[in-house]
Amino acid sequence: MNLAALMMLAATTQDHAHMHHAPAEQAAADAPADQAIPQGTPPPIPRDHAADTVWDPDAMAQARAGMIREHGGGRYSQLMLDRLEYRAVRGRDGYAWEGEGWIGGDIDRFAIATEGEGEIGGPLEEAEVQALYRHAIGPWFNLETGVRQDFRDGADRTHAVFGIDGLAPYWFDVSAQAFVSTRGEVQARLEASYDQRITQRLILQPAIEVTLAAQDIPALAVGAGLSQAEVGVRLRYEIRREFAPYIGIHAERRFGDAARFARALDERASGTSVVAGVRFWF
Repeated sequence: MNLAALMMLAATTQDHAHMHHAPAEQAAADAPADQAIPQGTPPPIPRDHAADTVWDPDAMAQARAGMIREHGGGRYSQLMLDRLEYRAVRGRDGYAWEGEGWIGGDIDRFAIATEGEGEIGGPLEEAEVQALYRHAIGPWFNLETGVRQDFRDGADRTHAVFGIDGLAPYWFDVSAQAFVSTRGEVQARLEASYDQRITQRLILQPAIEVTLAAQDIPALAVGAGLSQAEVGVRLRYEIRREFAPYIGIHAERRFGDAARFARALDERASGTSVVAGVRFWF
């Protein structure tokens, strides 16, 4: 290879390195002044909308607001009856329900929750309705506050409600609520459940609920300290995601003075029942 060829090869190699392997600083320096790579703080988000120069700005503002609602800023709702079940107990078969409906967005929601139970062919034993405002404090948990109204023969109560609910690590649904009645009675309720998927449609759900009280409330069969606990295991089959019949076992027990108060009111202090019901939502 002659000298002229070697010089041409060297020049070509240098041009290639400059074109494809130069550092960012060199690229910025070589760029035209009107195309320089910006440094430091990024520019502010543009607030002008080009479409406003062609179409009515008010109409375009409404269109943009609609787009925001449809992509994360919308209002949604759901009605779920988590449990509607028949409870087979020796000599005293009963029924129970638990569910809620809500409306709102990703951050703030208004909810109505209800639960209760009774004896087949007999009077309603107890029921409650809660009206709640929920505010998200992160992607997994909500703070809630509101009012709870109890319906019970001769022992109706109205409570203020303060609580937190959400999804704990390992996908446990958890809830903690404190109640203060208009008579100064203070109670707390802790709940947890877990959906164990056996298949895509068959789900085993263990659940526990514990009631605590700051003082004895004989009229409600509530004792100070640990008053009552309920444990259940339900196996449901989702015919559709929105509709799932289930079977299971439910056990409940009152402790200490709560058990004594229950017997005085001709109520069960403890019991285990076989349950069959349906869960649905829309």
